[in-house]
Amino acid sequence: MHAHPCYYAVMGKKLTIRGVSEEVGRRLESLSQARGQSVNSTVLEILESAVGVDERRRRLERYATWTGEDLKEFEDALTFDLRS
Repeated sequence: MHAHPCYYAVMGKKLTIRGVSEEVGRRLESLSQARGQSVNSTVLEILESAVGVDERRRRLERYATWTGEDLKEFEDALTFDLRS
């Protein structure tokens, strides 16, 4: 039995990185501790920055046009109680 296609749309890609030197491992651990986050989170941030994910996000933010009122209306719609 296969998983529903929506499952794959929200699941992140899993990678295994082999051949990480002791020095790189130590530096990642040190950087992670300094940031107060896990090594995985630190590596994800580094990878996203290296491939330009942050830049893409900044470009897309230009098109965000919701006002605070729009957000409130959206959040209210999400919490609509069908029992009432």
